[in-house]
Amino acid sequence: MASNKNDAVQLEDSLPNVPFRRIHKYVLFSAMLASTNSILLGYDIGVMSGAKIFIRDELKITRVQIEVLVGILNLMSLIGSLLSGKTSDYIGRRYTVILAAATFLVGALLMGLAPSYPVLMAGRMIAGIGVGYSLMIAPVYTSEISPANSRGLLASLPEFFIVGGILLGYVSNFVLAGLPSWINWRLMLGLAAIPAVVVGGGVMFMPESPRWLVMKGRIDEANDVLLKTSIDEAEARFRLDEIRDAANTGMRSSNWSGQGVWRELLRPSPTIRRILIAAIGINFFMQASGNDAVIYYTPEVFRDAGIHNKKKLFGVNVLMGLSKTTFVLVSAFCLDKFGRRPLLLLGTIGMAVSLAALGLGSKFLEGTTENKPEWAIIVSVIAVCSFVSFFSIGLGPITWVYSSEVFPLRLRAQGAALAISVNRLMSGGVAMSFLSVSHKITFGGTFFVLCGIMVVATVFFYFYLPETKGKTLEEMEELFEVKKKDRHPTKVMEMTNP
Repeated sequence: MASNKNDAVQLEDSLPNVPFRRIHKYVLFSAMLASTNSILLGYDIGVMSGAKIFIRDELKITRVQIEVLVGILNLMSLIGSLLSGKTSDYIGRRYTVILAAATFLVGALLMGLAPSYPVLMAGRMIAGIGVGYSLMIAPVYTSEISPANSRGLLASLPEFFIVGGILLGYVSNFVLAGLPSWINWRLMLGLAAIPAVVVGGGVMFMPESPRWLVMKGRIDEANDVLLKTSIDEAEARFRLDEIRDAANTGMRSSNWSGQGVWRELLRPSPTIRRILIAAIGINFFMQASGNDAVIYYTPEVFRDAGIHNKKKLFGVNVLMGLSKTTFVLVSAFCLDKFGRRPLLLLGTIGMAVSLAALGLGSKFLEGTTENKPEWAIIVSVIAVCSFVSFFSIGLGPITWVYSSEVFPLRLRAQGAALAISVNRLMSGGVAMSFLSVSHKITFGGTFFVLCGIMVVATVFFYFYLPETKGKTLEEMEELFEVKKKDRHPTKVMEMTNP
C-alpha cells in the first residue's frame, strides 16, 4: 500500500501545475453531459419565481397553495434522492442519469399542459422525483470518473448548471411575461422538457463509471473506461489498482449491488460517523441558508420593498442570476487550487454579512408605506446579489463536491443519497414556510434569522469539515479516521492538511 501512495505522489508530481490544463477532454465532456441534468432544478427555481405570479392570478389560488406548489417539487425530490442510491448501485450511474431525465420530462410536459391546479401539482410531484435522482447522480458520477487533481472543478459543474438553469428561468420570465397569462406560465414551465430530452439523448455517448464497473466485477470494461479518461496507460493502471483495492474492502461479492449499506450507515463506525456528520451537515446548512427560498420569492421581497413593475422585478432576477453564474465559475476554477475549506468559510461569512444587510434594508422599508427610502432599496438589491454570489462561491458548488467525494466506494451512492435527501427535505420545508414565516415576523426578521443560521454554519464547517483537495476518493476514509489521541469530533483540524 505504501508503494501505491509513493506511485501516486510521483504521478501527481509529473502532471502540469494548472488544474484545468490537466482535464482530459473526454472526462470533461462526460462530466458536463451528466451535470446538464442539474439544469432541470435550476430552471425550475428560476422560472417559478416569476411563473407563480401568473399562476396565482389565472388559477385564483391562495398564498398557502402557492407555497405548497413551490415546495412540493423539493419535497418530492426527497423521494428521488432516497431511491437514487440503491437504483444507481443496481442499474449503474449512466442509466440512472437517463431515468432522472425521463422522469423530469414527464413532469415538465404535465406542467406545461396543466389545465388546473391539481394537474399542475401532479406534474411538479413527478418532476420532483426526477430532480432528486439528478441531484445525487450528477456529482457522484462526475467524481467517480474524475482524477483527484481536477475533481473539485468537475464535481462542481452541477452547481454551474443549476445556476445556468436559474438564469435561463429568469430570462424565460422576462421574455414571456408579456404574453397572455393563460399561456405564458405554461410555456415557461413546459420549456423545461427541452434539456431533459438533450440529456437523455446525450447519455448514449457517456462511459459508465469505472468504479461501478469494478464493483460489478467488470474489470476489463473498467480498464477500457480508465484508458479513455486518463492521461496515459500508467495513470489508468494505477487508478484501476487503487479502485480494486477499495472495492475489495467491505464488498462480499464481485456482483455487489449495495447490500448491507444501510446497516452500516445506521450503525456507523466512528470514521463513517464523522463522514456522515460532515456530509449531512453541509447539505443541511446549504438549504437552511434560505438560498432557494430567497430566489423563489425575490419578486415578493422587492414588491414589498416598493418595486411593483413586473418587468423591473424580473430584471432584478436576471441581475441576480448573472451574479450567481459569474461567481460559481470563479469558485469552480479555484476549488482545486485553494481547496474546499477556505472557499466554504469565505462563502458562509459573506452570506451572513449579506443577510444582515438585507435584513436591515428590509426593516427600514417595512417601516414606511409611502416614499420608501431609495437607499434602503439599493442596499437590499445589492445585498441579495451579494448573498447569492457568496452562496455560489462556497455552499453552492462545494456541497455537491463534498457529498460525492467523502464516502468510501461501497457507501458512496447511498451515503450521498442520504445526505442529499436531507438537502431536499430542508429545501422543501424552507420553500413551503418562507412566506408564512415572513408574514409573521416580516421579511427583515426572517433575514436576520437566516443570518444567525449562517454564523452557526461557519462554526460547524470550521470544526467538522477537513480539507479534501488533492486526495483520491480511495483516501477519503483514511482522512476521516478517528485516531486514538483524537476521540473528540471537533478536533478535525488535525486532519485538514492537504
